[in-house]
Amino acid sequence: MRRQIRGALAAFTGALLLATGVTVTGGQPAQADDNGVGLKPLLGWSSWSFVRRNPTAGTIEAQAKALKTSGLAKNGFIYANIDDFWYQCPGSQGPDVDQYGRWVTDPAKFPPRGGENGIQVVADYVHSLGLKFGLYVTPGISQQAVAQNTEIQGTPYHARDIATTTTENNYNCGGMVGIDYTKPGAQTFIDSWAGQFAGWGIDYLKIDGVGTPDQQDVKAWSDALRHTGRPIHLELSNNLDINNAATWKKLSNGWRTGGDVECYCGPDGSSYPLTTWASVASRFDQVAAWAPYGGPGGYNDYDSLEIGNGDNNGLTPDERRTQMSLWSLAASPLVLGTDLTHLDAADLALLKNTDVLAVDQDGIDAKRISADANSQVFAKTEPNGDAVVGLFNTGSAPREVATTAPALGLAKARDYSLRDLWSKRLTESAGRIAADVPPHGVVLYRVHGTHRTVAAAPDVSLALNWAPAPSDSTTRTVTAVLSDNGSRSITDAALTLTGPAGTKITTQDATRVRTIRGGHELKATYSVSLPPSAKLFASSDFQGSASYRFRSDGKTRLTAGDTITVNHQVTAPYRTFASTTASFSESGSKLGIRAQGADLYNGTNEYGTVYLPGAEHDGSVTTVKLDSQSDTDVWAKAGIMVRNDITQPNTSPGYLALVATPGNGYLLDWDSDGDGKLDSQDSTGTATYPSWLKLVRNGTTYSGYYSTDDSTWNLVGTVTVPTAAATQDVGLTQTSHASGTTGEADFDTFTTTP
Repeated sequence: MRRQIRGALAAFTGALLLATGVTVTGGQPAQADDNGVGLKPLLGWSSWSFVRRNPTAGTIEAQAKALKTSGLAKNGFIYANIDDFWYQCPGSQGPDVDQYGRWVTDPAKFPPRGGENGIQVVADYVHSLGLKFGLYVTPGISQQAVAQNTEIQGTPYHARDIATTTTENNYNCGGMVGIDYTKPGAQTFIDSWAGQFAGWGIDYLKIDGVGTPDQQDVKAWSDALRHTGRPIHLELSNNLDINNAATWKKLSNGWRTGGDVECYCGPDGSSYPLTTWASVASRFDQVAAWAPYGGPGGYNDYDSLEIGNGDNNGLTPDERRTQMSLWSLAASPLVLGTDLTHLDAADLALLKNTDVLAVDQDGIDAKRISADANSQVFAKTEPNGDAVVGLFNTGSAPREVATTAPALGLAKARDYSLRDLWSKRLTESAGRIAADVPPHGVVLYRVHGTHRTVAAAPDVSLALNWAPAPSDSTTRTVTAVLSDNGSRSITDAALTLTGPAGTKITTQDATRVRTIRGGHELKATYSVSLPPSAKLFASSDFQGSASYRFRSDGKTRLTAGDTITVNHQVTAPYRTFASTTASFSESGSKLGIRAQGADLYNGTNEYGTVYLPGAEHDGSVTTVKLDSQSDTDVWAKAGIMVRNDITQPNTSPGYLALVATPGNGYLLDWDSDGDGKLDSQDSTGTATYPSWLKLVRNGTTYSGYYSTDDSTWNLVGTVTVPTAAATQDVGLTQTSHASGTTGEADFDTFTTTP
């Protein structure tokens, strides 16, 4: 199907906001919405992740009851929220409406009882459990209200008096158009709707599909909800613009900072798995960027907490602790998306960890202390002066993650107690705070400075520090370091390093010592020789091991790992470019790209490319075999890219990409208006591997094809790109569609006609 996204509303939106009293703000925090709710991050459950398109009264009531019977409600999880699909949607004409233009509850899903609306019936049940109830809406007014010209309750005005022709986001039903808030009756329409919701007993309202042009809608709903006299939490969704953070904070109690955390990657439309590691890992940068804006009254919302259903979550146990730790450090709402009627016992224990919940409920946003390719450190200072720090390992092998007391803002002290909030283990540190963290895992410490040595074992960690080397080098040097970070000594310390078969590992250093005093370390530097390989990216796994004793205790063993990847240089006539973290390789006729990247669409242009400068022209036929593609995300993209200048990712026009995606078939994306951003798309088929891609240029018209056998070619789309130069750069591209996560695409036989 084809879609086009335009940004033509910006000037109109600014004028409208000024005319109706909303000041567009950015970059500085503002006072939170003063509606009396949202003083702490909200805890609860939402229907979208698991129930998704089929909410019913019975389903919602069962989930609410499970909040109570599981004991989660006693831990503060008290909101039970219905997301989309509660109303009647006959088709693209928009939701069905009542006589006043408001959405009509689907009676098949939510049967009325006596004179009560079906939603009110469910709200009454939820309230009977001592819980709170939430509902969902999107900006604007239904096209059906406009077509019927429905009355605006209590006024002489009608839907056509306030409606515009601008399409509003309603992701699943569609059929919503904008409201001109300069027109009489516009605010009263929203007041009427808010009054209806309040009468049904809602305590929470999520407005989905909110963008920068919808600031006046948000203000209208914020005012209307406040005027109902009922405390109603107002949440905004999704992927809101950080440049307007102060406005979101002024008008609401929470705002989604990114897209959906759900992966939508289950077989045959299944909700399971709910999410992926890549979706969770994409939040690290969001938490860092949005930290200044959360606080009492309104919090940054990083989307649903997908913990509760064991392996069906889509996350390993370590990844689940990472998600809950990051969300809690960020003082995010903790809204469960899982099936509460089938809770996994181990997951339930995670959710009931009161030490971790307290980190969330302090309402303080953590700041990022440090970050590199394989680790992140976030920390915040508690009112009593303690620091809470998360040491996150985003890599695929166990590794040391470290920081220091001064970096956490802690005052100088003789010693520091480290309380692991997950394991409950207590250790002591002289000032270096470190841990060996499992892959995709976290160690979450509460750190407290003292004037005496803490009566606990010292904090000890193992690190592998690789010396810089060219990415195609098969000779490497690594230093294994066993650090006693505490004030007390350890004894009988030893180091070893192992690698894959065929690897030669040698050292001239001592690998055993009798004693390591507090604040000291054992180091051994190893020379590593890797066997040659014709693979595009040859990966070798190494493991460092250490053992030691503390006092009369038995031996403690630590492990740290690393994966070393060796590529091959890309040679002329090819060139490489990356607007994200990327590496490249060439072996015979094969080309490989390993790249991160949030997306390749709209304002996001994060990609790696191997390209031929100036090789695309009228009459060009470009083909390539896509051997494989990492499934980092269903929207990961790999294929052929054409631009006037491929090294100008945010500005170069003449922009087009023919790509395969693991979960959304074959796409032809193009820049329709010459602003250097992909804004239009044709799509078809289901991607298989290997696949062949072919792009044919005729003037400024391009046709994209795919094949699964290099014989039968299927059309993806034919489009015109008026800003295409006479000669353009053409290349292969890869983006993981998951910030901080590296995906790989391997290609063969890349050709373009001269």
